Amino acid sequence: QVQLVESGGGLVQTGGSLRLSCAASGRPFSNYALGWFRQAPGKEREFVASITLSGRNTYYADSVKGRFTISKDNANNMMYLQMNSLKPEDTAVYYCARPQYGSSWPALEPERYDYWGQGTQVTVSS
Repeated sequence: QVQLVESGGGLVQTGGSLRLSCAASGRPFSNYALGWFRQAPGKEREFVASITLSGRNTYYADSVKGRFTISKDNANNMMYLQMNSLKPEDTAVYYCARPQYGSSWPALEPERYDYWGQGTQVTVSS
């Protein structure tokens, strides 16, 4: 069993930065890849970024490439999403998630993930 807990969301102005954290309990982080998703009101949950189990490889949605950085601290079972140059369209609830065992990487569809955190709200004001 894996439990994921996000933190670090908040209200920020356009152009600002936030750092989201995802803490895990259960199996060690080093055993699996992870991902970040987001969901804005009235929209479907969308892929943001993914990182391999080693943390050496990353993949980003085009909408955040160059602005967001995903990272992983396997020793402390933590994952991070550094978000810079934030835009109002980045406003959403952000979720960390673990893909189903055996999923190819990167897993871009929410249906391929079986463990989710409760989410943390990010609001970017214009």
